[in-house]
Amino acid sequence: MAKPIRLRDFIEDGDGWLYAVSTYDNSERAGCTLRYVPDERGDRVAGDGRRYRKVDFDEAYSLVAREKPGYLDVFHRVPLSDIRRVYKPEEEIDRIARRDSRVRRILALLSLPHGTVGCTGSLLCGLANEASDIDLVVYGDEWFRAVERLRDATGRGILEPIDEATWRRIYEKRNPDLNLDEFLLHEKRKWNRGKVGTTYFDILYTRSYADATGVLHAKGRVLGKRTIEARVTDARFSHDSPAVYYVDHEEVTSVLSFTHTYSGQAREGEVIEARGVLEEHGKELWLVVGTSREARGEFIRSLTLLGED
Repeated sequence: MAKPIRLRDFIEDGDGWLYAVSTYDNSERAGCTLRYVPDERGDRVAGDGRRYRKVDFDEAYSLVAREKPGYLDVFHRVPLSDIRRVYKPEEEIDRIARRDSRVRRILALLSLPHGTVGCTGSLLCGLANEASDIDLVVYGDEWFRAVERLRDATGRGILEPIDEATWRRIYEKRNPDLNLDEFLLHEKRKWNRGKVGTTYFDILYTRSYADATGVLHAKGRVLGKRTIEARVTDARFSHDSPAVYYVDHEEVTSVLSFTHTYSGQAREGEVIEARGVLEEHGKELWLVVGTSREARGEFIRSLTLLGED
């Protein structure tokens, strides 16, 4: 029996377009974002010789709107009947590791059970080039073991730490509504990033199949921008996409982040300041951070970490 389509899988439609799966709610249509399209002049070459090019966020939505408007939604929604192939990180990891010594080294250091780790992104699709980073995926509670082992390996000098130039590149790429010092203070304690040789890699969290059942993050009724302070009561899914922080607040029940910048931003018991868009979901109010691609004017800060609570 085929496994459900899950966050961080990739899918391929009948025209060879490749999409990154962005949701867990994929029972009828896969929620995803277009990433690669066939192009005879493209700089990415698949194993069978087909050429592709990577598309950015804006072009992805323009292409889908023009060529496949039936897929348009908050995410691109591809009917299961239109999917030609599903690429699953945990199923393709052995193939990827055989071809990539950097991935083999990371897997050896993390020493995780088979089936709990994989690679997504260009490596999963066979379209990586010399500039590609490594997007590792770890499922469920094994993610927490992975980041502890990364921290230990870096502390013992087995892996070199991320240098300041790389941190600045990450900051400029994310372009958050935090100053550099605030950004680094939050990021450096997450331990979900590392370097192997000269290659930067992420360790991305995805729920186990058991925890992914019934996860829905539909858009609610928008009530406008809001800034709140609240104590985090549950951060177990704070590294997910979206990141979820359950909070103790007189109105808001949870803070969600749809931008990777604010995943893992605060821990249980910490007081956060968060600015985003308030949405009504039944009897609950959610504060959603990352309602636009740049998430300008939206953020999550741990006041506890910054010594301001």
